[in-house]
Amino acid sequence: MEQKESMNKMGTMPVKRLMLSMGIPMVLSMMLQAVYNIVDSAFVSNMKGDGELALNALTLAFPVQMLMVAIGIGTGVGTNALLSKSIGQGNKEKASRVAGNAIFLCIIIYVLFLLFGCFGVDAYIGTQTTNETIAGMAGTYLRICCIISMGIVFFNIFEKLLQATGRSLYSTIAQVAGAVTNIILDPILIYGLFGVPEFGVAGAAYATVVGQIVSGALGLIFHLKLNKEISNGLRYMKPSWQIIKEIYTIGLPAIIAQALMSFMTYGLNIIFVKIDESVVTAYGLYYKIQQFILFAAFGLRDAITPIVSFNHGMRSKSRVKEGIRYGMQYTLIVMAVGLLVMELFAEPFSKIFGLSGQTQELCISAMRIVSLSFLFAGANIAYQGIFQALDAGLESLVISVCRQFLFVLPVAWGFSLLARQSMDYMWLVWMTFLIAEFLSVVIATIFMRRINKKVVDTLEEK
Repeated sequence: MEQKESMNKMGTMPVKRLMLSMGIPMVLSMMLQAVYNIVDSAFVSNMKGDGELALNALTLAFPVQMLMVAIGIGTGVGTNALLSKSIGQGNKEKASRVAGNAIFLCIIIYVLFLLFGCFGVDAYIGTQTTNETIAGMAGTYLRICCIISMGIVFFNIFEKLLQATGRSLYSTIAQVAGAVTNIILDPILIYGLFGVPEFGVAGAAYATVVGQIVSGALGLIFHLKLNKEISNGLRYMKPSWQIIKEIYTIGLPAIIAQALMSFMTYGLNIIFVKIDESVVTAYGLYYKIQQFILFAAFGLRDAITPIVSFNHGMRSKSRVKEGIRYGMQYTLIVMAVGLLVMELFAEPFSKIFGLSGQTQELCISAMRIVSLSFLFAGANIAYQGIFQALDAGLESLVISVCRQFLFVLPVAWGFSLLARQSMDYMWLVWMTFLIAEFLSVVIATIFMRRINKKVVDTLEEK
């Protein structure tokens, strides 16, 4: 066991190279996660007649999809960090029980969303719109995505199990396979190609869930065949409340961080619809485009967490410090590139989705103003991964609440009062995100200094 531990690349490979070898596949995987939503939006927005209404409908459904991903990813993040630490400590029995309990939690999560899909969708959609056409399309799309959500729920766990053992390439392969499946099926099912009936918005949902099932099935196969550090079997799936507590001690801040994105979007939909429905459509589309950038940062965060956590378990001060430094550097580089891309290609991006008039102008202004917050957002995301790895879950939670709730919804609501009087004030509404990320990064930097002194500096030089 000690030999296996010493040979594990997370404890021996130079951290700079390790961050890239693990981070690049994770970045690609997370960016492909965004493909499911943006590809659906691209195809439904070009539906004849009701394209813009369909795009609005997907925006209303989006917060629940984000919540689904939030609970899966958050559970996975806790599993990832705990599993990496257990392997770093050479404790195979605990590592196997962590993996088994994570699979048990997946079953519970799926059942909850299945029930919501059956009984809660219409009430949820009704809180955001009174337009019957939009509500009908949104309900149809979301109901399918919830009832057949087993693919995305289980993939989020198997992805983290593969990442925790340093096999992130295989989770990326599974993600790519699902995304490609979705892209191929979208036009066929939405428009009714090759003799297939025209399903419209429902076709987008079916394409999404089939792609997710493909990813989940491949993730399961790779886990069973490649994760030799982990033993599998029903006995490891027996619920251990201690292990579940440890998973969520680490993972709950990540769940809340992701879930706050869902609640923030839901709250903003309610605020924006009082300005104009075109604002909801414009922001919803912008948000899905920016996900490519933010999810890249999430991918690097998911590389930072197991690397720092593993070496924290080994009590290697130098490697923990290097993990923090390179993780932050690479995240900021990715966000700087994202900022440049959004500024240069805001108008072409809006045209891909067939937007015109006021909706297009609003989407372009959102891209050019909100993207100014990317560097601060990247630093906050990296800090959250670092905090999770160093057992500072509360600090990670505080940053999530600040950047996605406390400094967003009240400020956006205040600025929206001006925008209701004149659309000339919409730029102030978009500035909300820059204000929130800047204030949050100041708080996160203060937390990092304290954690560095109390945790990192007490480790051993190795």
